[in-house]
Amino acid sequence: MPPDRAARRTVTADARARPFRALGIRNFRQFAAGQVISAAGTWMMVVAQDWLVLELTGNSATALGTVTALQFTPMLLLTLHGGRLADRYDKRALLLAANVLSGLLALLLAAFVLTGAAGPAHVQVFAFCLGLVNAVEVPTRMAFVGELVPAHLLPNASALSAAYFSVARVAGPAAAGLLLTVLGTGGVMLVNALSYLATVVALRRIRPDELYRTARAAGRARVTDGLRYVRGRPDLTIPFALIAGVGLFGLNFQLTLPLLARTVFHTDASAFGLLTTVFAAGSLTAAFLTTTRTARPSARLVTVSALVLGALEATVGWAPAYPAALVLLFLTGGASVYFAQAVNHRIQLGSDPLYRGRVLALYTLVLQGSTPLGALMVGYLAETRGARSAFVVGGLASLGTGLAALSLRAGRSGPDPAGEGPATDGPAADDVRTGNTRP
Repeated sequence: MPPDRAARRTVTADARARPFRALGIRNFRQFAAGQVISAAGTWMMVVAQDWLVLELTGNSATALGTVTALQFTPMLLLTLHGGRLADRYDKRALLLAANVLSGLLALLLAAFVLTGAAGPAHVQVFAFCLGLVNAVEVPTRMAFVGELVPAHLLPNASALSAAYFSVARVAGPAAAGLLLTVLGTGGVMLVNALSYLATVVALRRIRPDELYRTARAAGRARVTDGLRYVRGRPDLTIPFALIAGVGLFGLNFQLTLPLLARTVFHTDASAFGLLTTVFAAGSLTAAFLTTTRTARPSARLVTVSALVLGALEATVGWAPAYPAALVLLFLTGGASVYFAQAVNHRIQLGSDPLYRGRVLALYTLVLQGSTPLGALMVGYLAETRGARSAFVVGGLASLGTGLAALSLRAGRSGPDPAGEGPATDGPAADDVRTGNTRP
């Protein structure tokens, strides 16, 4: 066996034996603990907010789509500037400010709901303001993971980040389904507001002298430089095109899941929570599968994962009954996270750390910024043709995007500029490749 292949097998075997190895880094462990609590509160809020909108508007899919669109519209406008801020300023300080603001916004909406003063307009304003904060918080948080761990642990840390968000996605809706009947929507929103304290405390406990920071580029960090960098990398542009097509129609589960629960299967809040929890359980399973990844995923793997997601999502639209939908949503949840992680790793592990904040901001813009337009179109489709059609069309659109990516790859000649090899050559590569300034 060639030495390089034997070395790769050794690294992969070690990764499988230690899937939680990034948690050995104290700063990442602190950050992950705060994030899983805060993210669970956020998913509780998602369930409560969707349920509140449907109650206030008589199960209007258009109203729910409008709220979703308002929450993600700032991604279209400001995320690239958020990535520029992440590359220019201290990421930890930005995250502290963003989480404090998000907590205050959630507390204000909870107060309106608890006093009975909340109407659709209050929810819409809250969604838009939270979107403004998220335009900075999301790309900064994604880029900050690269400062919490050495470069050879970045794939594992990224996969674990998806895993703890999936844990939160399981725990949050499950808890919300129970708490909605006990505390009501206002009480659930209050719990979410308090959950932001976990992230604030965790960020305060992080030791700045143990961060793996990169040397900042000379001069201003400009948005146009990041766009020019991505444009010159064909191995990055195709994954971006994939996530744009799939994200527009195929990743609107925040909108389609509650509609499926209420308008197709006519469930109560607890059964809706179970539907969301099963979807999240599939996501969690896929996230743990990716913790063994030690190399940048291939373009073929990314494309195939999009095709699988599209096929499963379309099948959900034809689910004959609630139990069948549970099984299919488990598989679809896993496929959605596996695809998103494959694209994320393909982009992140192939990017220069000096541009990582802006590249990940563009990833966030494409992934979440396409949601406003997609939410409005899918919401209208569900309103006029039913919730099942939203799943079928979303799945077929994802399949079409994957097939188009396969055609683009077939029309290209030569290997990818960045190659398909491991993300790093091991611990010794950190200082050279990331400009690590840690003492």
